Formats: sequence, C-alpha cells, structure tokens
Amino acid sequence: MYLLEHDAKTLLAAWGIAVPAGCLVESVDALDEAALPPGPWVVKAQVPAGGRGKAGLVRAAEARADLRSLVAAMLGQAHRGHTVRSCRIESRRDSAHEAYVGFMLAPESGEVRILVAASGGMDVEASAAVRSKLAAPQSQALAAAVGELAASAPPRVREAITQAGAQLGEVFLRRDAVLVEVNPLFVSADGGWLAGDAKMVLDDNALGRQQEVSTLLAARSHAYAETWLKTQHGCDYVVVDADGELGLLTTGAGLSMMLIDELRAAGIRPYNFLDVRTGGLRGDASRLVAVLNWIAEGRKVRCVLVNVFAGITHLGEFARLLLQALGQAPVLKVPVITRLVGNGLDEARALLGEAGIVVEPDLDKALALVRAALSKQHDTTQVRQR
Repeated sequence: MYLLEHDAKTLLAAWGIAVPAGCLVESVDALDEAALPPGPWVVKAQVPAGGRGKAGLVRAAEARADLRSLVAAMLGQAHRGHTVRSCRIESRRDSAHEAYVGFMLAPESGEVRILVAASGGMDVEASAAVRSKLAAPQSQALAAAVGELAASAPPRVREAITQAGAQLGEVFLRRDAVLVEVNPLFVSADGGWLAGDAKMVLDDNALGRQQEVSTLLAARSHAYAETWLKTQHGCDYVVVDADGELGLLTTGAGLSMMLIDELRAAGIRPYNFLDVRTGGLRGDASRLVAVLNWIAEGRKVRCVLVNVFAGITHLGEFARLLLQALGQAPVLKVPVITRLVGNGLDEARALLGEAGIVVEPDLDKALALVRAALSKQHDTTQVRQR
C-alpha cells in the first residue's frame, strides 16, 4: 500500500514524528472551509509517485488567491499514470537545511537497507551523496547504522539525522513497512527537524494487525480503491489500461502477469489484472459477481477471458458458480471465453457448453477465440455507428 504523502504524514504525526502543519483538499471549493495552516504555503499534488517537483506539481503560494489557482491547475492532471485528485497544503519552510533518510526492505536477505545523505533535495536518491548499508531488522541495529552513516555530517545535521533515523526506523519495523523515506528532512538552525516530505509503502498482507492504517484505509477508501477491494473481497484487482478491450478473470498473480504480457505481445489490450485464489472460487458466487461488475466498468471492454488453473477447486463447481455470477451481473453483456485447466475439466466443459460458452485449455487457441470475438464486436460497433 503506497500511501499518499498527506496520509503518510498523518500517520507519522500520530506516531510521534514531527511534520509541517497541513491539510488536504479534494476540490477548489473545499478551500473555503479548509483549516489552513499558517502561510506562506506550499501546494503539493497527491499521487503515489515521485518526480512531482519537476512536473510542476509542488508549488509555493504567498496568498489565498494563489492557493485557488494552484489547486485548480493541479487537480485532474496526470502524473506517471496517476490522476491528481487531491492536494496537500502545508506551511512552507524556506530557510531549513535539507537532509535525507530512508529505509527499505532488502527482500533477498531479509535485512533493511538504510540510506542517509547530509544534503537532501531533488534526485538525491540517485546521487553519490547517499551512503547506505544493510542492517538487521532490529531497532538498535537500524539506529546504529544511521548514526554510522551520518557520522561525517556537520554536528547539527548529524544529530538531527540520528534522532530522526532512530524514530523512523522504529516506525519502519513496527508498522510492517516496505519503504519509509523522508526527503527532505528539514533541519533548523537550532537542530530541530521536520519530515518535509514522506514516502511510505506498507505491506498489504499486514493490514490486519495495523489498526491505525486499517482505520485510515476505511476512511479514505476512495483514494486506495485497489487496496480497499482487496481487504473487502480477498483478491487483487488492478485496472492496468482504462481503454483496455479485454477483461480478465484469472487466478495466480504470476500467471496473471504472464498472461497480460502474452496478450500485449499479441496486440490485445487487457483492461485489468486479477488474482483470485482458487480457494476463493468455491461455494459462493458473490466474489465472481463483484469481479464481473468491476470489469463491466471498463468503457471499452468487449470480451472477457477466464483463465483458471484449478488446484483445490473442482472446475465443475467453478463452472456452476461462473454461470450463476454471469446471471447476477447483467450489466456485463460481452462474449466470455474460458481457458480452464485442472481437475473436473470435462464436467466444466459440459456445463459451460450448454450455456454456449466455449472451453479451450490451450492458451494459443483461446487467444485466437478472443481475437475473433473482439473482431466481431468491433465490426458490430462500426455497423451501429453508421
């Protein structure tokens, strides 16, 4: 779960990390009632991606009129595949020194990589100024590593980095983070410090034991639609191409990603990624109904490909549930191609065949059926437009 900066700072503040005062607005009109912090301000577009400064999505504001024009200009903009739907407005810091502290999981070893720079700012992560080392995932080990990496910094900066690093390392461990990064870390003349920007990525699988994060997710579900769907329905669903023409009902994360690559290589634009565990396809059609309704939101979806490798699920049972789901999701009126492999294939073929749905275990042949269905739908659409 890649937190938007505003939400990351909200949580960091609740966990004792100093951050600049700020508020969130999701429309220009919301400025009229927003509890603005003291000015002058900085307006920061909220998207889960870096590079906002270079894209003009972090701007200074001196007067309230500037806030309105900047928020209006940022909302609706696209940045690295994400649409700006909100802006954080916070008190500006102009005279502070900027440093950098980061923690990220090193999956190959299970250790934590610590990154420190005495001077932060734009693109610092890629600069030679950053020093790094691996440490065991323990509070004392992380704090010691930060102190070692900051040892050559000026005394005031070194002390701030060491203090901030110890607290951020504790957050990283206690909150099941994959990444915690503060850039810049504002260091004032008296040695005080603030998290001027914050990037935080949390482990989705640990949300069940992170009550504060779960509460934030429930309150801000519209900002984290994919993570919210996963917590509510137990599956991973991501729209990968809003103009995609093929909806996917698939199992297995790796297999689903490979399928998307195969489709794109074949010139077919998939609409979504989906990983429904086969154990979640038993006994109840509600999850399939939800998935089909999500796919139906694709404005250009003209076909659905079902790709299921059955392990603990019997394909005969899955076929019955799929037919129920198709009956309960009437909005989705497009051809359905099924590629099924596993236990109970013959029964599934018979059940789906009675409903006019072709079952093809071979992927190449299934893709040929998809192409034919898309071509037919395209021709039909052209006839209607004439």
